[in-house]
Amino acid sequence: MVGKQMTEMLKGTLEGIVLGILALAPAYGYEITARLREQGFADIAEGTIYALLLRVEQKGLVDVERVPSEKGPARKVYSLNARGQQFLEEFWTTWGFLADRLARLREEGKQ
Repeated sequence: MVGKQMTEMLKGTLEGIVLGILALAPAYGYEITARLREQGFADIAEGTIYALLLRVEQKGLVDVERVPSEKGPARKVYSLNARGQQFLEEFWTTWGFLADRLARLREEGKQ
């Protein structure tokens, strides 16, 4: 279930989530979408992922290799490069900071 609040929060974090997936292994767009769905992000449209992949490619965070496909045109396989790894490390640091502060705030609110 992805409500409006979840959609807004994902806008700011989806880039880091996708780079986190690519840190595990290179992948093409459909594989990334499938992995997101396996993680419970079922409502994310493939088009959203392809637009995001174009952005991270333009930012120089990933390397792209065209790999022949058995069905149709060559696939673009994305892999995290050194710049993307640095971005991802900053993302996880920021995420940890935010998660910690939100947990503290939530606990204070329960008292």
